[in-house]
Amino acid sequence: MRNLDDCVSVPLKATDNAVPAALVTLMGAGPGDPELLTVKAMRAVQSAELLLYDHLVSDAVLGLAPATAERIYVGKEASHHTMPQDEIGALMVQLSRQGRRVLRIKGGDGYIFGRGGEEAEVLAAAGVPFCVIPGITAAQGAAAACGIPLTHRDHARTLVLTTGHLQDNRQVNLDWAMLARPQQTVVIYMGLGTLPIICEQLIAHGLPASTPAALVERATLPEQRCITGALCDLPTIAQSVGLKPPTLIMIGEVVSLHAVLATPALV
Repeated sequence: MRNLDDCVSVPLKATDNAVPAALVTLMGAGPGDPELLTVKAMRAVQSAELLLYDHLVSDAVLGLAPATAERIYVGKEASHHTMPQDEIGALMVQLSRQGRRVLRIKGGDGYIFGRGGEEAEVLAAAGVPFCVIPGITAAQGAAAACGIPLTHRDHARTLVLTTGHLQDNRQVNLDWAMLARPQQTVVIYMGLGTLPIICEQLIAHGLPASTPAALVERATLPEQRCITGALCDLPTIAQSVGLKPPTLIMIGEVVSLHAVLATPALV
């Protein structure tokens, strides 16, 4: 079995530093339930010396690290970033060049709307050795926990993952015509704040207002909530039940299977 040192993705460039740059591990922590960590991710956390972690990494996952491990919070919430993205990259490079092994933990999977690719680019450009441990993304966790299969031969042969947050121009710039196609499942991350725009645009571009849809708050965690309804009713539903981030939006005929396939409790 290979250890973490064997999964270095880029060679270390020669530098003038007396201490060789240490390995940085970019790890996906999954949607929250610590039992959904991969075996490799579990080993990485249990042997960690220094953790840089995001807002969506659950306390249960962090609790698996040794008590002696240093923990640095670099999370981002809506309108509140503990540290700008470029500073996070610079910090990882700095710590690595000090000879410190860094475990960079992100919720879900870092390569799916987690800026993991951006951070890997920074490390590669700096000549810092790194490896990537994938995680179960929130859409997969929500699907399994809520009884909503992401694909189904009778309902959805295409799966689309996208993000619904505002762009710099304060618009939600998505390919609405593509997202409104039939026979597919659409999962929207970070879209709770723009839910009225999303529903309005999908309906305007041809998706029936009656299309089954779900809002899944804190998927896979004990406080998970899965609220279903018609696409046109989602904004009202979200407001009435007081949903808060992190909440996934799941749209498509597969949502109709929730009533049949939902398990009474998380395993």
